[in-house]
Formats: sequence, structure tokens, C-alpha cells
Amino acid sequence: MTDAPATTALADSTRGSARLDDNDPPWPLRPWIMAAICAAAGLAFHALVDHNYEDGLAQWRSALATAVAVAAVVFVLGVELRRWSWALGFALLWGVVLGLIAWQTAAYNLQGSPIEWPFWSGMLAVLVATPLFQTRRDVAPDWRFWKLWQMPYDRLHSHAWTDAVIGAASLAFVGIAFLLTFLISEMFHLIGIDLIRDLLNDEWFGWMLAGAAFGGAVGLLRERDKLVATLQRLVMIVLAVLAPVLAAALLIFLLSLAGTGLAKLWASGFSTAALMLAAAAFAVLLANAVIGNGTDDRATNPLLRWAAPVLAVAVLPLAGIAYFSMQLRIGQYGWTPERIWGLIATLIALAYGIIGLWAVVKGRRDFDDVLRPLQQKLAIGVALLALFLALPVLDFGVISTRDQMARLNSGAVKIEKFDWAALAFDFGPRGRAALNDLARSPYKDRADAAKAALAAANRWDLTGPKGPVLLKPIAERLRIIPADRALPAEAIERIAGTYMCSRARACVALWLADDRIGVLGQNEPGEATQFDFVSRNAEGRWVQGDLRRNTPQPQMIDDLSKATITVETVPQRRIQIDGVPQTATFD
Repeated sequence: MTDAPATTALADSTRGSARLDDNDPPWPLRPWIMAAICAAAGLAFHALVDHNYEDGLAQWRSALATAVAVAAVVFVLGVELRRWSWALGFALLWGVVLGLIAWQTAAYNLQGSPIEWPFWSGMLAVLVATPLFQTRRDVAPDWRFWKLWQMPYDRLHSHAWTDAVIGAASLAFVGIAFLLTFLISEMFHLIGIDLIRDLLNDEWFGWMLAGAAFGGAVGLLRERDKLVATLQRLVMIVLAVLAPVLAAALLIFLLSLAGTGLAKLWASGFSTAALMLAAAAFAVLLANAVIGNGTDDRATNPLLRWAAPVLAVAVLPLAGIAYFSMQLRIGQYGWTPERIWGLIATLIALAYGIIGLWAVVKGRRDFDDVLRPLQQKLAIGVALLALFLALPVLDFGVISTRDQMARLNSGAVKIEKFDWAALAFDFGPRGRAALNDLARSPYKDRADAAKAALAAANRWDLTGPKGPVLLKPIAERLRIIPADRALPAEAIERIAGTYMCSRARACVALWLADDRIGVLGQNEPGEATQFDFVSRNAEGRWVQGDLRRNTPQPQMIDDLSKATITVETVPQRRIQIDGVPQTATFD
């Protein structure tokens, strides 16, 4: 390796420092700076996502909120005083990349949510890229990020584990900070001071508190990364102890399959592919906990040394079963974006299984010396692949639409079994275009189903047992009592979105007061009814729930022992249908 340390050790780097690398000088203000950065990011994130939740979030807001959150987290996790500008550029770059991915994803389907498979693929890319960047920052003589595979594995592996430990510990600290703030707020509430309690009820304060707690915790732990390294070693030791357990279980499981066959796997109620991939992921995790950062760091216990190669080899058959399961599923039900992503995951698992088997065959007892550089190359490849797949280069919706339409046209799937909701809400613009084509079909049943899918406001209206039969407009399904008193348009809109009436075949609104309406809904004839209130709040907006049902606060009494005590009879109301009570008493 030709790379050299980025800087010489600073003369005062050890003075009061608990840093693992002497090239990193102490940074006493780091926790406060990181807390301030993340608190500001939390406030900005809230300002961007704060909206009327009955309406969709604008695409630019989703993109900018994602960029702010990603850039802030990546920066605080990876920054050092040494080459801090590199960390800033790296964080901003990934913030822009993930923001653009969120923009594209939010515009892809009708729901407008950026949290789709491409987004998670981008997150995987940044998670893998961060320790790669940290390692290159530490050892590169300049900014040119060539020959990533030549970086020292022990430092790369250490950064990956340290980031995971610090991230998990900081998230735990966020939870503790909220619990402590709640405790303090309740203490002051006892003496009539509700300032902190009111702040906790404001979303902006919650996001600022979460950001400050996370950033401060990361800063504290980074300044004591020798302690974190000890904690990391403890985590790896604890996980390594589990390696023989999983190795024995996988060995018995795989040998048992030789006698039972694979048929029982397909008959189970679980996703075989997902279960096998989860087992393979745990095998990789525990194998790496045993082999450690390098030859000097590997476990010495014979039982652990035996378990690690077993786990490395077991990944290949587990991935093979997952791949076979995915192929069966695709053969039965065709391509969808989720199945394409699942197939990619199985191919990555197969790649790891192949290098694990090769390392054991070539290195035998010292297989980890062969495995480590191969893992490093695979990690770089996975990061690049994840980023490529997250970008709008390959449209999985086009592939899925073409395949599903071929299955429909060939008769492989019947109209009532066809996934119209996926075509309308999962396959993007090409899926909607295919529905428009089907809506003009000379076959009436196809045309009607396609029109219903195009007109549906959400996928759940198309998942009933009778196929894609669109509900009638709320005006045709809603009955108002008394009939001569019209409902305000805002109240009708609120009722249409409630769980009582959103999917109900029949819906009834009963005027109970000028600012309160009782709402009954029945999804199908013969089913039970659902009931709740829709009320007008102080701002004049109609909201779900009964704003009147508050328990009266106890009043000050001069002397209870001498007070006159009576029992008051209070008239109450309840709703009946054909003489049968449908609600509890209210008022």
C-alpha cells in the first residue's frame, strides 16, 4: 500500500485527549458544535415536513428535508478537525444525492412518499460509503480517492463497527433525553409551571431536542473513541459468543433439508427468501465478530475459530435457497419492483457466499486473511451498486408493467386475481399508462376494472374480495339525519376521510349539535358498524373525535366534611339502529 498517514502526530494531541488516533487532536467544543448543528437541522427538518397531514407533502419539501437530515447525520458522524472540509463536502454531496432521490421517488407514485425502495437503496449506499470515506480521509496523501480497495482493512473495519456503536448509543441517548425531559416537565407541572410540558407538545421542540441529543452524544463519544473502541470490542465479543450457536443451528438445518426437502419451506406461512436472507445476514455479522479487524484481532477460542468458517460457508446455501424461492415466486406471480429488489438482495448474498466459500477453501484455518480483502472489494461494489439502483436509471416499474400485462393478456392470471392496485400505485407512470390503455379495451370487464383503478384515491379501495369495484362518491353513500339539514363541505370532506366512512358502502351523519356530528359507517351489508364523532374545534376546522368529552377538573371546596353532597341525574343520549343500541351513552 502506498498511502501514508495524512498528517504527523501533533505535539499536543495527547494532552487531555482520549482519542484513538494520535493524528486527531482534542476537540473540547465538538459536543456543543455537533449538538447545535443537529438541533438546527432538526428545526429545519420540522419546518419542511410540517404540513396538513390530510394533504400530501410537496416534493421539494420531501427532497430538502431528506437532504438536511442526511447531510447533518453524515457530517456529525464523520467529521474530524483534520480535513474537516472533506467531511463537509462528503456530507453535502450525499445530502444532495439523497435529496434528489427523494424528489424522484416522491414523484414516482401517486402517494407522494419518498420512503420507497430507491430511497432505502440510497441509504444503504451512504451507510457503506461513510466508513470508506473515513478510512480514505485517514490514510490518503491527498484528496484523490483512487484505489479504494488498497485501504487498510483493520481501519476500515474499525470505522464501520465504531460508527454502528456510536450511532446506536446516540439513538439510545435520544430516548433517555426525552424521558428525562418528560420527568422534569412533570415535576414542574406539579407546582403549576407548564412551560416545559407545553414545549414537549410542540413538534418543533421535539425535533430540536432529538437533534441536539443525537449530535451531542456523537460528539461526546467521538472525543472518547478509546472508550468506544473498548465498547466495540465488548459488542464483538458478545456477538462472537453467539457464533457457535448459529453455526450449529445452520449446520443442523442444512443437513436436515437433505432429508425433508424444500417443499416444507414453501408451505410455511413465512417468506422463505426473507428468512434465509436474514439468517445469512446474521451469519455474516457473527463471522465478522469472530475474525475481528485483523489477524491479531481474531478470536483465539477453538470453538469460535471453528464456528466462523462454518458461518462463512453457510451463507452460500442460504442464499441459494433464497434465490430459488424468489424465482418460484416470480414464476407464479410475475415481476414487481419488490421482487426485483428481493432478487438483487439474493444475488448480493450469493456473491458473499461465493467469496466466503473461496476463502475457506483457499485459506482453511486462516481463511479470514483471504476473506477480509474480498469483503472490502464487495463492500465497495455494493455501495456503487446501491447508488446506481437508487438513481432513476433503471425503471423497475416498466419491467414489472410489461411482465404483468403479458401475464394478463396470455390468460396466466384472471382479471379478478390481477393486481390492479399495484399497477395504479406501485409501478409508476408506466403502470398508470397501461391502465389508461386498458380503460379503452373492447373487453368491458377489463375496461371497468381499469377505470375503477384509475379513479381510486388509494390502493385499499381496490383490494376487496370482489375485485377492483370503486366505491361510489361520498355524496351518494352518505345519509344525513335530519335530512333537511345540509352538512358543510368541510365536514363532508372530513367524514369522507375517516375510518368509519372511507371504505364504507353506507355512511350516516347525525347532527348532535351545531359543532358535533355522530358518524356511523358499514363497509359491507351484514357487517358491524363503526362509530365516532366529527367535531368543530376552536379554529373552526372539523376534526375527528369528540372535543366535549373532557373529565371536569375538581373544584376547590371549603370543607368537604360539612359540604352538602347530592347525586344528580344526568340525561344522556345514545344512537340506535332499528331499536338496537349502536353506541355507548354520550353527553
